[in-house]
Amino acid sequence: MPENAETTQQVPELRVRHLTIDDFPPWQSLRLRALRDHPDAFGSSYEDELASGSAERRGRFETSASGEMSAVFGAFTADGGLVGTAGFVRSPGAKVRHKGSLWGMYVAPEARGTGAATQLVAGVLATARQWGLEQVQLSVVVGNTAAHRLYERAGFVIFGQERHALHLPDGPCDELLMVRWL
Repeated sequence: MPENAETTQQVPELRVRHLTIDDFPPWQSLRLRALRDHPDAFGSSYEDELASGSAERRGRFETSASGEMSAVFGAFTADGGLVGTAGFVRSPGAKVRHKGSLWGMYVAPEARGTGAATQLVAGVLATARQWGLEQVQLSVVVGNTAAHRLYERAGFVIFGQERHALHLPDGPCDELLMVRWL
C-alpha cells in the first residue's frame, strides 16, 4: 500500500466484497495503475504485468479470485467504481495450511481516508478466520508509514525485516515482515 494511503473514517457508501471473474477488467486497470504509480509498494512491476499479457493476467486473477485457496477483495463506491483491492492466499502445504498472506493492497488516491483500506484488511481477516487459519502475514516497504500504521491498527506486529527485498531503479528497499495472529 502506498505511503500516503492512511485511512481514517468509515464511509457507509463504500462496499467491500469478494471479486469475481466479471470484475477482472476494472481490477486489471486498478492493478496497473497501482504498479505504475507506486512501484516501491509491490513485488510485481508495471512492465512485467504488461509483458505477461492480458490472457495470462486474467488466468492468474481467476485462480486468485476462486475462493478455494485464495480470494481477491474489492472496495466499491456507491456508483460501483472499484477504488481499492487486496488479495489473500492460503499457504498450500500440509505443514503451512494454518497461515495465509495478504498481497496487492492498494487504494486509489481519490478514495484514501474513506475507510476502504481498513475494510479491505477486515475482509481478508474475516476470510482467514472462516478458513480456520491461525495467522495472516504481509510485507510492507520500510518507510511506508501510513501502511505500517494501518496494519498495526488491524493488529499486525513486526516479526522481521528483509534487507533488499526489492530492487528499484533508485536502489534496494527493505521490507518489514508482519503477522496478525487470529
